[in-house]
Amino acid sequence: MKLIRSFSFFCLCVLSCNAQAKETDKAHLFSRSTEFSQVKISPSGDYLSAITSKDGKYMLMILDAKTKKPVNVVRFPSNAQVGHYEWVNDERVVLTKEYLKGWSDHPIYYGELMAINADGSKATYLFGYLGSEQQTGSHIKKNTPIRATAYILDPMPEDERYMLVKALPWGSGGSNTAENLQQVYRVDVYKGTRKKIATAPISYANFLPDHDGNIRFVSGTRDYISSSLYYLDDGNWVDTEKLNLNLNDISPIAFSDDKNSVYVLGSENNQPKAIYLVNVKTGTKKLISQDKVVDPSNVWINKINKQIYAVEYGNGYPTYEFVGNQDKLATTLKQLLEALPGHQVHLVSQTNDMSKLVIKAFNDRNPGDYYIFDSNTKKLEYLVSQKNWLDPDQMAEVKPITFTSRDGTVINGYLTLPFGKEAKNLPLVVNPHGGPHGVRDWWGFDAQNQMIASEGAAVLQVNFRGSGGYGKAFEHAGHQKWGSDIQYDIIDATQYVIDQGIADKDRICIVGGSFGGYSALQSPILAPDLFKCAIGFAGVYDLEVMFNEGDVQGRRAGQRYLAQVLSEDPKTLKAMSPSQNIDKLKAKLLLVHGGEDERAPIEQLEALEEGLKKHNYPYKKLVMDDEGHGFYNDEHRAKYYRQMMSFLKQNLQL
Repeated sequence: MKLIRSFSFFCLCVLSCNAQAKETDKAHLFSRSTEFSQVKISPSGDYLSAITSKDGKYMLMILDAKTKKPVNVVRFPSNAQVGHYEWVNDERVVLTKEYLKGWSDHPIYYGELMAINADGSKATYLFGYLGSEQQTGSHIKKNTPIRATAYILDPMPEDERYMLVKALPWGSGGSNTAENLQQVYRVDVYKGTRKKIATAPISYANFLPDHDGNIRFVSGTRDYISSSLYYLDDGNWVDTEKLNLNLNDISPIAFSDDKNSVYVLGSENNQPKAIYLVNVKTGTKKLISQDKVVDPSNVWINKINKQIYAVEYGNGYPTYEFVGNQDKLATTLKQLLEALPGHQVHLVSQTNDMSKLVIKAFNDRNPGDYYIFDSNTKKLEYLVSQKNWLDPDQMAEVKPITFTSRDGTVINGYLTLPFGKEAKNLPLVVNPHGGPHGVRDWWGFDAQNQMIASEGAAVLQVNFRGSGGYGKAFEHAGHQKWGSDIQYDIIDATQYVIDQGIADKDRICIVGGSFGGYSALQSPILAPDLFKCAIGFAGVYDLEVMFNEGDVQGRRAGQRYLAQVLSEDPKTLKAMSPSQNIDKLKAKLLLVHGGEDERAPIEQLEALEEGLKKHNYPYKKLVMDDEGHGFYNDEHRAKYYRQMMSFLKQNLQL
């Protein structure tokens, strides 16, 4: 396959010039957000588009696909910015409108959809709480205000006039709004007039529209832990539990040629999820694809015919299984993987005739490059990099690891090894992931880990029991084991790397965010002589506080979730809370938190500080009052990175 290196795409636009600036501050380099994202091609192939930023706000840039010259830039005035967007026909895009508020650096979304033509004409407020009066006398409801948060469900690019919108009604508001039953509307992309076509029978709905825009399957959850699948029969929703499929955590992913059959993702006997073809009339199922260790990480579906063409798995390095070998996109993906060795390849956008596709290629050293592929000429043209100020050839390698924990459980993880250094007797930073349930670490590029590795330290990531992606049995094994078995997996992984001769046992720190912040304190409590220092970022430090503060406990499903994955026994919660066990700590501490954090509210940090002060335990602290659960602002993130690296260098002799 011929590879064309063309650098004309965004270089013609002055908006990209700041990416060429030379920087020497590593904290600044690694904290910078992606310069270009959501790169797409219009259904006819006439336009290319991408999200970029100017003056700290996101906007949509549209270019002529042939000349690569800018056609239009879509931006909102004042404190509003462009969020997600989709091409809904050859000339028109629909986009979400977000707001940057003074009290928070995270954008706030009120559920508004806007529409505009590529050339800037026919701008319309499409869906939201403001609305507008249009199309009097239509059998479809007027474009009146609607108190709901809208999400683009299906842009239906082959339909010139309509798209599908999923909407979460606000109702009376309150903390349980997220559990309201979602609705689907068929919306005119020019006038904004709408007609409701479906209402979910369960909260947190995942609708599956067919090629004609009909909703026939939906899944949802009541407890954040398991999901249920419903199908439409004679106008009524029917729970597939009645079919006795013996599948848990089931959700629809694609249609088959048979109108009574659907491809679903589900777990049998709590093993890793697999793809099945289910017939809702006969109650039969057929296994299509499964890995013995991990769930599918991506199921690739042709956006035009709604058919599956590939399944991606992430057991260590990513692999692909092609289940639709007759699909043109299956052949295309195989060709691209051959043309870009060592990379994952995602087909992110395509024309309706599939003659041109925008692809993203990335790996452990490369955050991502966008290309356009011409399937007729088999030519691959480079468009733009997400972070062109980072040189992939100078980045660290990420290697999968597997070991057996103290109780015989097989645990997987990843080890980032510094570029140009022998993997022997290295300082080590352990980086446990958040969640802990339903979340896992992947092989790929991680800016924070790469920055640490650039200073000569290895970084360890552990998919401990309780992590998602390895089957429900593995995930449930971490329930009510937050402060014990999960931490022992992290400790055993650290010891494994020491025993392999890779890590220096006297130079080990642990750094984590969210649940990883909890682990950053809890693991040193259980193994006080193993870790020289610990950094907790947006961590949970007092488990009893979780039942009274934060956005999880405020929802009914969240209350059920906490009761299931933690424990309601005060003695157990106290034993697993770092704030209550300061006397066991030896590590040097740096604590980082956002003042507007709703997931792990500032009360968590305050509870830990109270315990530290009772024991006169020294610590360092960084609080960003207007940040939330993770730092959104690049400069705030850079400030944290500088303090983190200074702290690590001091304690690990980097």
